[in-house]
Amino acid sequence: MQFQGPTSRLVPEGDDRERLVCRDCGFVLYENPKVIVGAVCTWEDRYLLCRRAIAPRIGFWTMPVGYMELHETTEQGAIREVWEEARATIEVDALLGLYAIPEISQVHMIYRGRMTNPDFAAGPESLEVGLFTWDEIPWDELAYPNVRWSLEYEREMKGRSGFAPRGRPERHAATQKVDKDSPAVLIQP
Repeated sequence: MQFQGPTSRLVPEGDDRERLVCRDCGFVLYENPKVIVGAVCTWEDRYLLCRRAIAPRIGFWTMPVGYMELHETTEQGAIREVWEEARATIEVDALLGLYAIPEISQVHMIYRGRMTNPDFAAGPESLEVGLFTWDEIPWDELAYPNVRWSLEYEREMKGRSGFAPRGRPERHAATQKVDKDSPAVLIQP
């Protein structure tokens, strides 16, 4: 269904929040959070990271992540994002992180991915891609707080199975700010 006429922001009957509503046909547009999927990928004792080629945070390092597409599972989305950004193939074995980030209306689902081989290359959204030992990770150049959270939790859970995914650390929940120039970027205090 699509809008057939002019729209207004109003609270539809039976709802408790303002929505965009077609004044002619009554169609209600429900604006919902975006789902971000990705993976902390490892090959032996190294972590796969991508240097971003697109805004926001061009030039900063991240794990392969991106928007979930229609008609795919979250696991399929994570595998696809790893291929698109790092030209690497992985097997997903566990949900590592589940981060609700209401400041930017996103939910991030980060998986633990084991690379099936050591091959990788920069995709169109990456300036470069590399495998890093723990001590080589460019900690001061990570694009977002959840990259650090996910890497740290993967290391903590290495070799374990049957663990619960980690959420957003409480110490960050009330202190994150949205960069006014780029509302999709979280800045650490």
